[in-house]
Amino acid sequence: MAKQKRKVTDVTGVKNKKLKKASAEKILRAPEATQGTQAAHPKGAAACRDPELSPELSLEEKRVLERKLKKERKKEERKRLREAGVTTALGLPAEGAGAQRALDYLRGWAQKHETWRFQKTRQTWLLTHMYDSDKLLYPVQVPEEQFPTLLAYLEGLKGQARELTVQKAEALMQKLDEAGASGPDPLLLGKTQRVRQVLQLLS
Repeated sequence: MAKQKRKVTDVTGVKNKKLKKASAEKILRAPEATQGTQAAHPKGAAACRDPELSPELSLEEKRVLERKLKKERKKEERKRLREAGVTTALGLPAEGAGAQRALDYLRGWAQKHETWRFQKTRQTWLLTHMYDSDKLLYPVQVPEEQFPTLLAYLEGLKGQARELTVQKAEALMQKLDEAGASGPDPLLLGKTQRVRQVLQLLS
């Protein structure tokens, strides 16, 4: 019997969400139809800022609805761009900016800046890309001149981050050994050298 009640509440919860979304869109788009002006926002987001146009919603509810609609518009825009094949052009600058921030973070650590503070996302980026050294294959990578600084940074790794880094390095070393057995590849040699240095440091 308890299971039956749960099912009913789940179904009604889904229905309620759909009804709320439909009513939100209706409320936000209603002023467009009544006003008939071009000043109104195409999705009705501007209408929710005016409390006289939709008095039954509180300010917080209007903000929530506005955020939902904005999120949906962004999602539709990303989908449209993905279908048009434009995503690669949009993805590269953000990744390059992340790389620059991570390398700046590493330089700040090396120079013992007073403003330096630990940032998990920057450390994660460095740990993910530390073996990539070739600019042609990896546009986003840790340059050769920064790698010794990164090794010094890795000495301070503790706990689970250290264990995971060692495990990933060992797994990568096995893959590289298997791939390198077929013949010497200069790209793999650079990566293998970095993996060996990390393993020697952390093991």
